[in-house]
Amino acid sequence: MKADKIYLVGFMAAGKTTLARALARRLGWQAVDIDELIEQREHMPVADIFAKQGEPYFRAVERAVLFEQLAPRHLVVATGGGTFVDPQNRAAINGDGASVWLDVPLERLIARVPADGRRPLAADRAGFERLYHQRRAAYGQAHVRLDASRAGVDALVEQLVDWLEG
Repeated sequence: MKADKIYLVGFMAAGKTTLARALARRLGWQAVDIDELIEQREHMPVADIFAKQGEPYFRAVERAVLFEQLAPRHLVVATGGGTFVDPQNRAAINGDGASVWLDVPLERLIARVPADGRRPLAADRAGFERLYHQRRAAYGQAHVRLDASRAGVDALVEQLVDWLEG
């Protein structure tokens, strides 16, 4: 598939930001992280936005930030874990570029995400697991699924470059 924009989707701690930066370097493109852009706009961490404004407010800001990324080309976008779950966001992403699901097993994600409050939706482990299973159907609507559980970042970058050029 020829694409001039890649959206990385998947659950929190799947490695979207790390892979976005590495892939952008390899392609000579720019990398952006939706959560980082939200934090810059709101002048506070995502956890504080959730705590002070609530999830609906966060999701509205997330959509606005996502839609600002539609015009630029040659971009690798690391989405937030819930961005692609929203049908309007998913349609925009799938219509604008190539969506790539970084699929990581639940056990590995649990090991990566501390329950320290920095990730508001991870503080409750039972809720974290429920959310993981609920979101998989949405992630499955991405153009490509990458098994991101075994391969390192460099190998994943090469898989994506091969797919893009294929």
